[in-house]
Amino acid sequence: MLQTVAHYGCHFLLPLAVALLFYKPRWKFAYLIMVLGMLIDLDHLLANPVFDPNRCSINFHPLHSYYAIAIYLLLLLPKKTRLIGLGLVIHIIADMVDCSLM
Repeated sequence: MLQTVAHYGCHFLLPLAVALLFYKPRWKFAYLIMVLGMLIDLDHLLANPVFDPNRCSINFHPLHSYYAIAIYLLLLLPKKTRLIGLGLVIHIIADMVDCSLM
C-alpha cells in the first residue's frame, strides 16, 4: 500500500508541486506536459507479463533504460524541451521509488 501511494504520489503530486512552484502563471500547461511523461509506460506492453509487481522498471523496459534516461536528462538543458524532460525525469524518479521499496 505504501509503495503504491509513494509511486503514484511521485507520478502526480511531484509534477504538480514543480508546476505550482516554478511555472505558476502557466501551471496547468506545465502540469499537463509533465504528466504526459506517463506515456513512456507504454513500453510495459512489450514485457511478458505486462504487469509484475516485483519487477523494477529501471533498465528493464526500453523507455526506462539507462540510455533513455540519459536522453531525458539532456532534455532538461534546452528551455524548449525542459518541461518534457522534467516530466520524464520525474517519471523515472517515481519508478526508482518502486525499485528501492522492493
